[in-house]
Amino acid sequence: MTEAEMTPEFVEFIPESLEEGVVYVTIPYATVSHLCACGCGNKVVTPLGPADWELIFDGEQLSLFPSIGNWQLPCQSHYWIWRNSVSWAGSWTPEQIKAGRQRDERDLKSYFERRGGTMPPVPTRTLTETTAAASRERKSAPPANDRRHLGRLRRLLRK
Repeated sequence: MTEAEMTPEFVEFIPESLEEGVVYVTIPYATVSHLCACGCGNKVVTPLGPADWELIFDGEQLSLFPSIGNWQLPCQSHYWIWRNSVSWAGSWTPEQIKAGRQRDERDLKSYFERRGGTMPPVPTRTLTETTAAASRERKSAPPANDRRHLGRLRRLLRK
């Protein structure tokens, strides 16, 4: 797995055919999609929202938080998209993947409960078009000098 550059492209609708190295962002549908960074050719879909992924765009560079763990794809790649670059994260064991999924489900349920609603049913995911499971484990985090800025940005966005 090599380092790769990603180019953000803002679109109204995610195209049917995705281009390698392009991260497609649709604001109206709060969704980001790209081809898996490992080169396997699978489409990765990351929904944006308080209980999903966060998008940071400074006018030039795009970052997604948390990392992308493609646990349902054969490649099981795990990486960050940080400032238009792919930064590889460590592999996870089946136990870590299961724990991460359970944590994601708890976080999502908690999010909806705090807002006085119930969690909608979780859609069935396929191998070729997956909503990548989030790796919320802080061990695999953005580079240290960027975490400080990310924390500041998150606090500003909450205000």
